[in-house]
Amino acid sequence: MSTTALTADSSIAAWLDDPTGNAILTAMLAEGGQSPEVFKPIKRLAIKRLVKMSRGAFTQEMLDDLVRRAAAGDVPAGEAPVPPAPSADAAAPAPAPTVVLREWTERVDQGRFTGQTVIVTGAGSGIGRATASRIAREGGRVIAVDVSQARLDEFAGAHSDAEVVALTADITDDAGVARILEAAGGTIDGLANIAGIMDDMTPVGDVSDAVWERVFRVNVTGTMKLMRAVIPTMLAQGGGSIVNTASEAALRGSAAGVAYTASKHAVAGLTKSSAFMYGPSGIRVNAVAPGPTITNIEASFGSPLGAERIQNAMAIMPDPVEADALAASITFLLSRDGVNVNGIILASDGGWSAA
Repeated sequence: MSTTALTADSSIAAWLDDPTGNAILTAMLAEGGQSPEVFKPIKRLAIKRLVKMSRGAFTQEMLDDLVRRAAAGDVPAGEAPVPPAPSADAAAPAPAPTVVLREWTERVDQGRFTGQTVIVTGAGSGIGRATASRIAREGGRVIAVDVSQARLDEFAGAHSDAEVVALTADITDDAGVARILEAAGGTIDGLANIAGIMDDMTPVGDVSDAVWERVFRVNVTGTMKLMRAVIPTMLAQGGGSIVNTASEAALRGSAAGVAYTASKHAVAGLTKSSAFMYGPSGIRVNAVAPGPTITNIEASFGSPLGAERIQNAMAIMPDPVEADALAASITFLLSRDGVNVNGIILASDGGWSAA
């Protein structure tokens, strides 16, 4: 039986540290050909977060069953729980107390975006979806833009009570940008430029023209095109808020390959220049620099040197967070709560930039 009372609120680390919990999770993972190592980046999260993160692969019913089995000591056949090591010396000093970190819970601010129209790119998944969802649930009219109609349909269906305009468009294409503006209408209160792509972690000596041009086309040109497109409307109405997505790669050289790193430094430049130019007109332009975040953007390594250097640097990364933690930072800057903030690159990275 479990040495502690494991619940849905217990961290994954607590489940793995518990003999019975470890045995149950190990057996469950083995059925899918995996090991507990897959939990390493997210071990500090409450196990209940897997229900949302897995998108149906791990259901509430499965979680409830895990908790029930842990309470009953129902260890799978062939999986003997490892008992905790006995104390070698009764006089030995007591171990340091375990620090239990309080899990962050999203707090929706009802009405914060009521009456406002906000364009969100990359709204079909990851940080873009979390941001669009937060704005919609806080009363805003969301122009949800993505390249995937299926993802947009799923997002819109999950927010049927909100005012969501789902639009498939390519932000690097002028015709696509024009359709986004048309969908927004005569008022654009905010723009969240979140759509972006990763590179293949190659250094400048190995980067291909194809990777360089593709990354810059989406991350820089697409961001610029939408900024350029919304500025006239914001000037005419006397203000607005733009939040771009930079990255830790906009603040350091060790977070990605040369193409992604240079593109996010460019986004920082776009942000600061625009904040300086349009601040007196009531337009605030800021950027968020996410750290490790659980999204559908996957990193690949196209260079042995890039893999070696970046994987070594990743050793000091904090644990990744879910996308709604980034949405909290982005919506703060987008909203009127950020009234006195203009031209910053906000590191929302769990302290990585301080390391």
